[in-house]
This record gives sequence, C-alpha cells and structure tokens, in this order.
Amino acid sequence: MKYAFILEQKHRWPVKRLCRLLGATRSGYYKWLDKPFSDRYYEDQRLLELIRESHEASGRVYGSPRVFMDLRELGEVCGIHRVARIMREYKLKAQRGYKAPRAKYTPPAEAFPNHLRRNFTTERPDIAWVTDITYIRTYQGWLYLAVVLDLFSRKVVGWSMKATLAKEIVLDALIMAVWRRKPSGEVLIHSDQGSQYGSDAWQRFCQDHGLKPSMSRRGNCQDNAVAESFFSSLKKEKIRRHIYRTREEAKSEIFDYIEVFYNRARRHKHLGNISPEAFERAAGY
Repeated sequence: MKYAFILEQKHRWPVKRLCRLLGATRSGYYKWLDKPFSDRYYEDQRLLELIRESHEASGRVYGSPRVFMDLRELGEVCGIHRVARIMREYKLKAQRGYKAPRAKYTPPAEAFPNHLRRNFTTERPDIAWVTDITYIRTYQGWLYLAVVLDLFSRKVVGWSMKATLAKEIVLDALIMAVWRRKPSGEVLIHSDQGSQYGSDAWQRFCQDHGLKPSMSRRGNCQDNAVAESFFSSLKKEKIRRHIYRTREEAKSEIFDYIEVFYNRARRHKHLGNISPEAFERAAGY
C-alpha cells in the first residue's frame, strides 16, 4: 500500500517527495495516518470478537453456519459468507475428532426385524428411540458409552458409561430413558445387532415396559444413522483424538458434553439450528 510505504520510508526521504514519486497526495497520506484502515476492516474486527466468543462458547466445535446463527440471535446483520471469510482468515475452525475401532461382530441371541426402516423423523416425542454403543480411549483402557436418542428432537434421553461391554451398559441407558420420559404408549427402540441388544434381559425389559425392539440389517450402519451421527459429533467436538488419563476424567467430560452442551445448547441442523431441548419447548413438550 502506498501510504504504508511512505510511513516506512519517511525517515529517509521527505514525505512530499515520496508522495510525488508514488502519485499520492499529502492530504491523503495525513488523513490515512488518522485512520489507516477502512471502515470494513474495523467492522470485521468488531465481528471477529463476537465470532470468537461464539466459537469458544461452543468448545470450538461450531463452524461458520452455527456461528452465523449465534450472531443473528444477537441482532447482527452480516452475511454468512462474511462470517466464513473472517473465520477462514483467522483460522477459526470446527474441531475434528478420531474414529475408534469397532469390536468384532457378535450375533445376538435373536435378531428383530427392522421396523424403523430409516424413518428418522417422528411427529412427537417418544414414538421412536435409537440406541448404540461407542468406545472412548483412556490410559486405563477403553471406556464404553451407550446412548438412547429420541428421534423427534435428537435429544439424548438415556446414557450409560462402563469399563466393560456387558449387557448392563445398554440396559442402564434404556432404564434412564424410560425413567426420564415415562412414555404413555409403545415406543420403538432401534439398535444394531450387537449381542447386548439380543440378550434375554433386553427382551424382557422391552416387553415389560412397552418397548418394541427393532434392529438394523447386519453390517448396515446407515440403518442406525442418527446414533452414528451423534457419536461422530461427540468425537469431533469433544474428544478430538484426546486420550483421557482415567475413565473418571472421560466420564466427566462426556457427561458435560451430553447434559450441558449437546442437549441444552448445541445447534442441530436437523432441528432448524436450535438445541434439542429448545426444539421440544418450541413444540410444546
């Protein structure tokens, strides 16, 4: 920039001569000294502070679309492309996570039909739930997490964390879901074909509490895509390839993600960029 070069060289050459050589005016140079950057630059800097606040508040997991929604709620009128540009210039990115290895397939005692059939949208809560298990690394060994999500709001309504893959992990998550939601009618509960979901204890619990089991087709993870998507978000947004020192440390972090961030605050694209709890409130539940 001409004026910046003049400022840099003025101790060597007179300003008047530098302006003449560069085809600039002295009045323009002195005006620039009072305000060396454009109005747009200063506005970008103001927006940058708001963008950083939103990005940090999300645990650095929000990309430009969700940050843009935060700014709109604050009354800002900037466009999403401007938010994306500023985030790109200042290297503010949504964090990515790691993929944990899956255990070998163990067939269940009895497979159930796929009653869900990838119908991932319901008209009200407690029509259909999905459940699955994932793995988190710690220096004490694997920590296993089972969750139950309501397809209406994508809310995690039940969860359990244990050091083993015994059937109790999925039963505890389901017990929490039933205790919290107290469904008045039959609920479809969809899972993969893991052995925990085919156990006699699982079948008895479902029968006693008005739950209708459903299972994905063997080796077809897309049949349980909502649960898989939740685990992907957890690992990208919270775990981020981190190996926890202890299982207790991992439990604390994951509890915070589920109960404080995901259910209450995290913007969900499927829900119109509001959180699961806000979606249920807006729907009158």
